[in-house]
Amino acid sequence: MNGFERVRAALRGEPPDRVPVMLHNFMMAAREAGFTMRRFREDPEAIAESFARAVETYGYDGVLVDVDTATLAEALGVAVDHPEDQPARWAGPAIGSLAAARDLPPADVGAHPRVRVWLEAVRLLKIRFRGEVFVRGNCDQAAFSLASMVRGPEAWMMDLVDEGSREDAHALLAHCAAATASFIRLMAAAGADMVSNGDSPAGPDLVSPAFYRAFALPYERMLVDEAHALGLPYALHICGDTTRILGAMLETGADALELDYKTDAAAARDAMRGKATFIGNIDPSGVLALGTPALVERRTRELLEVFAGTPGFILNAGCAIPAETPPANLRAMIAAARGPGK
Repeated sequence: MNGFERVRAALRGEPPDRVPVMLHNFMMAAREAGFTMRRFREDPEAIAESFARAVETYGYDGVLVDVDTATLAEALGVAVDHPEDQPARWAGPAIGSLAAARDLPPADVGAHPRVRVWLEAVRLLKIRFRGEVFVRGNCDQAAFSLASMVRGPEAWMMDLVDEGSREDAHALLAHCAAATASFIRLMAAAGADMVSNGDSPAGPDLVSPAFYRAFALPYERMLVDEAHALGLPYALHICGDTTRILGAMLETGADALELDYKTDAAAARDAMRGKATFIGNIDPSGVLALGTPALVERRTRELLEVFAGTPGFILNAGCAIPAETPPANLRAMIAAARGPGK
C-alpha cells in the first residue's frame, strides 16, 4: 500500500498493511522548510513545498493542509493579527451585539485571498503527490468555534446562558455554518481527499455536554452531511478531554474524530469501534516537543497497544505539532508505527 491507500483503508475501517500516519505538523513543516508563518500563509507554493519536503524527510502517509484558525473568521469580518512567525490569530469581534447576527449578509468565502491560498495549496499538493500521499484539506472552524470569534469568545459564552438570546444565537450559528459549508465545497473542488473542521470551544473544557448538543452538534452534523454529499469523508477535531461527549460527537456522522491527548484513548476506542476512525492522540507539547525520543517511542507504543487489532486508527498528535519539535522525536513516533526494522 502507498500512503493514500493506507489512510483510505483506515477511514473505511479496513485493515491497512501498517498503521497510517497523518500529521498535524504545518508549523514544524514551515519552520523546517525555511519559511516564516507570514510567508507560509500568503504563498500556496510555500505551503506545498513545506509539506512535500516533510513527507520526503519523514516518510509519512497523509498531510493535513492547515494554516491557522482565523482565516474563515477573517472572511466573516473578524479582526485578525498576522504575526511574522506565528499563525494568524483572533484580534477582535466582527459584531458588537448578538442581535446584529440577524442582518449579516452571506459571506463570499471564495473571494477571500487567504482562503484561496489554502485551496491552491491543496491543488498543488494533489498534483505533486500523484495519488501516493493522502491530502486532507482542513476547512478551518466549524460553526460554534467560528461564532465565538465573530461575536468574541467572552461575549459568546455570556450570550449562550441568556435564554432570551437563543434565537439570535442560532441565527449566528446558521450564518457561520453556511460559511464553513462554502469552504467545504471549495475544498472539494480543489481536489482534497478529505475535509475537516475544528470546533474546540464547543468541548467540555468550555461548555457543558448539554450546550454541546444544543449549539454545536446540529451544525457539525450539517457540515458532515455537506461533505458526504460531495463524496468526501469528514473529520471533526475538538481539543481537550472529550471523553464525556464522544457519543454525541459520533452522532454527527463524522467518519473520523481527531482527539486530544487528554481524551481517554481506550474509552474512545470502545465508543468508536465500527462507527468512526480514531485520529490522534500523542501529546504534541509535553511529549513530542519537550520529550525525548525514548519517551515519544514509549508513549506511541502504548497508544498502538490500545488500538492493536483496530483497523480504524490513524496515528497523529492530539493537536498541532509545535514548530520547535525535535526531528528525532517525530522520527521516533513514525518509526514506532512502522514496526521493528522498518
